[in-house]
Amino acid sequence: MGWTVNDMPSLAGKIAIVTGANSGLGYETALALAGAGAETVVAARSRGKGETAVARIRAAHPAAKVRFEALDLGSLASVAAFAGRIAAGHDRLDILVNNAGVMALPARETTEDGFERQIGVSFLGHFALTARLLPMLRKTGGARVVQLSSLAHARRGGIDFDNLQGEREYQPWQAYSFSKLAMLMFALELDRRARAGGWSVASMAAHPGWARSELIDNGMGKSIGARLIGLLFPLVSQSAAAGALPTLYAATEPEAASGCYYGPQGRGERRGPPGSARMSDAARDEAAARRLWEEAERLTGVSFQ
Repeated sequence: MGWTVNDMPSLAGKIAIVTGANSGLGYETALALAGAGAETVVAARSRGKGETAVARIRAAHPAAKVRFEALDLGSLASVAAFAGRIAAGHDRLDILVNNAGVMALPARETTEDGFERQIGVSFLGHFALTARLLPMLRKTGGARVVQLSSLAHARRGGIDFDNLQGEREYQPWQAYSFSKLAMLMFALELDRRARAGGWSVASMAAHPGWARSELIDNGMGKSIGARLIGLLFPLVSQSAAAGALPTLYAATEPEAASGCYYGPQGRGERRGPPGSARMSDAARDEAAARRLWEEAERLTGVSFQ
């Protein structure tokens, strides 16, 4: 049958943050973490949707310790404010799940700070968030950071640093692929730097396979192609709850290892129970990962030092 939420260890006494936890994969991840006893922060841009998610989690697990905190990953100021509130209220952080993302916006949009929205929200916002929370993660000892990638990370080759922001040419799926490749490269580079620095922080990545979430509805627009995908995708995909299992495995399973990548084990890694996932050669490019890290520090103004 494979690994399920029933195989999760008790998380009593641990603190977890899940970004984009108001719906889809993020909600299912937060639901399972709270159900296993972790004090869980539902981090999302919309207060209304976030508080609704908290109410649903409490309905499913009446004893759950769960709350909403506002976080807009498209705003570096919001990221800084969120991290400040977390640090003021807690002296530890055991699990950080960088789940939120934007998918294949039909036209180029920018964040509050002028970044192309897909790379800005999915990667740069999470980069800045992780850097600001790193002192808490290091203080905890044995903390885990999980970055959400995608099968799409391998679809477009390596990062085009000359067009990282889509200013020269914007292609929706290329931008999405870049953002998810960046997340996987971030996870691997964070692992290397944590090992070198003796940070006692484990860094993993996961992907959900083909999982049903609100990304398709919210990101792809209303073109004929988007509507067709919306009609056919439910027939070949798995639920958001199943899609969240690789993330939960990376975040909680004692045998999950830092520097590893997890995803569904079915055909093409599209569906099935969680296990080791395949990485592209581009994701393993350490020189490119160092360059991406340096570029992220320059763009966000945030450092891990």
